[in-house]
Amino acid sequence: MNLRSNYEVGTSRWATRRAQWLALGLSDEDMVKPKIAIVNTSSQLAICFSHLDEIARRTKRAIELAGGVGFEVRTAAPSDFIHSAGHRGGYILSTRDLITNDIEVQVEGAQLDGMICLASCDKTAPGQLMAAARLNIPTIIVACGYQASGTYRGRHCDIEDVFLAAGHVANGRLSVEELTEMSENAVLGPGVCAGIGTANTMHLACEALGMALPGSTPVRANSEPMWRAIDQAAARIVEMVAEDLKPRDIMTQGAFRNAVTAILSVSGSINSVKHLQAVAAEAEAGIDVYGLFERLADQVPLLTAIRPNGETAIEEFEDAGGTRAVMKQLETLLDTAALTVTGQPVAANLAGVTVTNEEVIRPPERALGRRPTIVLIRGSLCPDGGIVKLTVASAGGRGGGRGLDFAGPAIVFESPLEALDAVRAGKVHSGQVVILRGQGVTGSPGMGMASQLVFALDGAGLTGQVAVVTDGQLSGLVNKGIVVGEVSPEAAAGGPLALVQDGDIIRIDVPARTADLDVPAGELARRKAALQVRPDPKEVGWLSVYQRLVRPLPEGAVLRPKESS
Repeated sequence: MNLRSNYEVGTSRWATRRAQWLALGLSDEDMVKPKIAIVNTSSQLAICFSHLDEIARRTKRAIELAGGVGFEVRTAAPSDFIHSAGHRGGYILSTRDLITNDIEVQVEGAQLDGMICLASCDKTAPGQLMAAARLNIPTIIVACGYQASGTYRGRHCDIEDVFLAAGHVANGRLSVEELTEMSENAVLGPGVCAGIGTANTMHLACEALGMALPGSTPVRANSEPMWRAIDQAAARIVEMVAEDLKPRDIMTQGAFRNAVTAILSVSGSINSVKHLQAVAAEAEAGIDVYGLFERLADQVPLLTAIRPNGETAIEEFEDAGGTRAVMKQLETLLDTAALTVTGQPVAANLAGVTVTNEEVIRPPERALGRRPTIVLIRGSLCPDGGIVKLTVASAGGRGGGRGLDFAGPAIVFESPLEALDAVRAGKVHSGQVVILRGQGVTGSPGMGMASQLVFALDGAGLTGQVAVVTDGQLSGLVNKGIVVGEVSPEAAAGGPLALVQDGDIIRIDVPARTADLDVPAGELARRKAALQVRPDPKEVGWLSVYQRLVRPLPEGAVLRPKESS
């Protein structure tokens, strides 16, 4: 076994490392064992991470029992609901890349031999996958579970319900007292948001990609299956170091195709698109994830309708077999030769798997729908792409559908606060297309959140009566009305969104996958020539670094010097 963590005996690095580690309680016998990083995003700021310290301790003990030495290392721990308060939400997406760099510093700097990454809230799993792809040392991602939800006045209530209900308060459709009662009952324990938002989508993606153990996602936080997965991962990572099984052996074209197929089949979060593109970029795999979503969209059936896409609870999905059961139903559409962290291909991992509830996870011949719920949009308004998220019903599954085309005059806003104030003041009217720009990865910087605007429009009774187009990002729980998010090129880069003026006609056709600005070419050329590039925000610190290095969304919004393009 060739361990990176071992230095030649007698050298200064060996001596100083030995002195440090002896003081930590390690023995000379430990010095020659595989050194495994336990990547922990623990934080007391959010319930998503509050249980990770005990998981890290259990992981360390299990690694020791397997013949390795575990070193817990910490990274940033962003929570959308907490950290979106600062700098217009710029710390959310940007911290994904900070996590990647935190891991690089801790693990590559120390030349550790492998990693177990404890995945929790939305940005941790993608940041950890990106680091695994970049460092290319044996790695397993372990999903640390979703939170228990409660009830409100006899109905299921989770964080999604609170998020949506908050948009109804300003318009008098819900009282502050009712919202307060909901918030007191929505979250009953640690873990990520219930439902198929970004966190559970990315946990599923880790397993479908081959980077998490089969059958480990999704999982109830602090449940026996979660603890069992921790012990299994700890034993397996030591074996992977001995086998020299690395992420780039696993994250191949076929593996990314499998992940995209699984996400489409469960109507996962649109945020998974840019996250998987970023992972592919870090793996230097030359894979166009956006293109995979476009090409596979019409081939992959909808097999389940997990909240907020339907009424299936995430607990029901897990009990029916979770990701492994979905992959079993999709087996004929998958690259079953793709290697996984087990050291076996997908086919071996799926052998003998049965789906315990085929009403929750349907077979393809009884699919809930055939139209995609993650729809990539292009057109004169977004030549490099935008994304629409639909519910299972609105995409053509059970329950009928909603109008999937829209045309109307634009009403333009430069900030979420300006847009929210307009909605509350009754200045946004049925038939309009609400433009929220300046929220992209450089313009924000960090990519501002547009979700509050969508829920405010819902609270005002305008869902289905207006459309929204933005270069900002959306929560993985957003699927209300026609919302074209993550428009590229963004306005700050001089994209067509920057040229829109109040009253311009915008035409959106989701089935045709187009979004167009209906303004004569000559007029657009005149506006382009007169366009005043807005001065960069006076950022310092991390967001300044991010703004100067971030690449466009079609490249995954990874950090690379601009001149390298």
